[in-house]
Amino acid sequence: MSSGETVLRVQPEPPWRAGLRGARANALPGIVLQIVALALVLAYYHHPPSRALLEQLADFRRSTGFGFSIASTGLFGGLLPFLYIKLNPRTAGRYCWSQGAAFIIFWAYKGFEIDLFYRLLAHSVGAEASPITVTAKVLLDQFVYCPVYAIPGTVLLYEWTEVRFAMARVAADIRTGGWYYRRVLPALLSNIGVWVPATAIIYTLPTPLQLPLQNVVLFFFTLLLAHLTARRAQEDCPREKNRPGLRLS
Repeated sequence: MSSGETVLRVQPEPPWRAGLRGARANALPGIVLQIVALALVLAYYHHPPSRALLEQLADFRRSTGFGFSIASTGLFGGLLPFLYIKLNPRTAGRYCWSQGAAFIIFWAYKGFEIDLFYRLLAHSVGAEASPITVTAKVLLDQFVYCPVYAIPGTVLLYEWTEVRFAMARVAADIRTGGWYYRRVLPALLSNIGVWVPATAIIYTLPTPLQLPLQNVVLFFFTLLLAHLTARRAQEDCPREKNRPGLRLS
């Protein structure tokens, strides 16, 4: 096998078990992320200087519209995590610059999509932070939008970029059968412990501030995944950890 060859590997364990293993690995860092998000929300409601600062952000957010959503999510979900991966010696060889560009474009688009989704929820479900409204939004977000559309699309994008845009390899993986079960289900299970509480916290804020807080959680969660990926690379494939584009899961 040449040093630049990319491999798509079938999960060596049942997907539900891989997802639960990922959820356990994410548990403690996820709690830290949720505490940070909760602290920001509490500061908004109970600390006047913080509320004034966040209101300024909300005003700026309203004035810039979808442009803010596209730029900020592309930055926090794509550019900054990619730069971190490239500057970290443990993960520097995992992605090339064209893959980084794909991540930035993808997350910039997701910023528009998520912003639109939040606005639609506020219009259809309500903009208040009541327990019923927040619960309804979390259920629609995490158990309809994510499993039906958001997570499959994200997994497909990362699978495509990981094989250096070789669509034939992705298509072959899908034709193997059970793609959702093998690829999407583990991601859903491993992420649910982080994002269900996080979205419950996010939806307690006014709609203009929901996307900025989501971006903060997204950024740190992406860094968490980079750390976990690097650790698994060293534990599972110590001799191949520097091979670019090699799938380690």
